[in-house]
Amino acid sequence: MAEERQYEEIEAPQPQESAQEQLPAAEEVDDDGTMSLVAHLTELRSRLIKCLIAVGLGSCVGYYFIDDIMHYLTLPAGKLYYMQPSEAFFTYLKVAVVAGFLMALPIVFYQVWRFFLPALTRRERMVLGIVVPVSVVLFFAGLSFSFFLVLPAGIRFFMGFGNSELEALFSVNKYFDFVITFVLPFGFVFELPLIITILGKMGILTSAILKKYQRIVIFLSFVAGAIITPTPDVFTQSMIALPMIILYEVGYFIVRYILRN
Repeated sequence: MAEERQYEEIEAPQPQESAQEQLPAAEEVDDDGTMSLVAHLTELRSRLIKCLIAVGLGSCVGYYFIDDIMHYLTLPAGKLYYMQPSEAFFTYLKVAVVAGFLMALPIVFYQVWRFFLPALTRRERMVLGIVVPVSVVLFFAGLSFSFFLVLPAGIRFFMGFGNSELEALFSVNKYFDFVITFVLPFGFVFELPLIITILGKMGILTSAILKKYQRIVIFLSFVAGAIITPTPDVFTQSMIALPMIILYEVGYFIVRYILRN
């Protein structure tokens, strides 16, 4: 019996030790149930690391298929040249990183969505669950529209200034910079109907307001085209301004006839 009592006395402090071991984990949550600043920063670091890993893996895949990617990128311009020994190598790395970021973009959006998820209500989670995929689809739709339709027309327009005495020789680095600055804005421009729909659903915008400012939007579209485009010619500015106007009208149609606002 004495041995059993000694055994019980020895075993009794163990629950207190386990409670002390769990104390640091409990300190991460405040009394009102919200996460502490340290927990938020830890979560943010974890999400950023996952995004960087996704971009890194996408860049590796992009570099593996760099010849195929460069083949499609150079189709509108034809043969390119490099003026410095390291220009082609660093351009390939730049192309691989951009391709990796585009491939990892759904994962990046998902990580951002997951980071803000605990602070959202159930209704807001459902809305973002629809908005995030739609925004990704619209972004890639804008890139595709620009690359397959607008970019070839723009390249042909600029090459039309050549003649027997003036031949176009595109540097691979300058050409890629031109493609990026020309194509990427269309990805953001194609988000316009989604933004208008969200603001219309929230009651901030109505069809009457959208109709009232149509002329101003047309003017601002050409101003934005002049700011975004890498060249000062009217053709390139119009290639950005006209889709913005059409997308604005699409948003107006959704707000007036679908949302009936």
